[in-house]
Amino acid sequence: MPTTPVTAANTSSNGTAEAIMLELVDENGITIGTAEKLAAHRAPGQLHRAFSVFLFDEQGRLLLQQRALGKYHSPGVWSNTCCGHPYPGEAPFAAAARRTYEELGISPSLLAAAGTVRYNHPDPASGLVEQEFNHLFVGLAQERLRPDPEEVGRTAFVTAAELAERHAREPFSAWFMTVLDAARPAIRELTGDGAGW
Repeated sequence: MPTTPVTAANTSSNGTAEAIMLELVDENGITIGTAEKLAAHRAPGQLHRAFSVFLFDEQGRLLLQQRALGKYHSPGVWSNTCCGHPYPGEAPFAAAARRTYEELGISPSLLAAAGTVRYNHPDPASGLVEQEFNHLFVGLAQERLRPDPEEVGRTAFVTAAELAERHAREPFSAWFMTVLDAARPAIRELTGDGAGW
């Protein structure tokens, strides 16, 4: 994955873990400051910029990921293809492409903006809060997946009907249905009416 000035400025060159900073935003998505990642998620949560990616195969099936068990937030639950936070000053589109590559080892094809959604979802299991201004993206997954096991436990391509069945019987991230519903118009445009999204 190419390095941009923003990613280079936010990546440790000596291998030590540095605090991950997020962009705080107002209700209109205008940047108003920064906060450390965990601090931004502690109750009651601070409104910050995020992104969610929905990738589909050529049959119109959605790529889900089960978050790795070692993740501090929402471990082991199913969620959309990729989600995360841009670094301060990083464009959401660039962050979405970067994290999809880091987590799944693929570069999305035809990645396109699908709007934004604002939500506040407490996670009862961890006590953390997702208070996010989320930029949505849809696209295609056309390469062989190479998931990073520290980020991703499992992956699955599902039809809309298979998603409904899985959602009824397995745990999903608190934000999943909110971001999926907000992205549906763009998803339908990408996959066509016959895919059932």
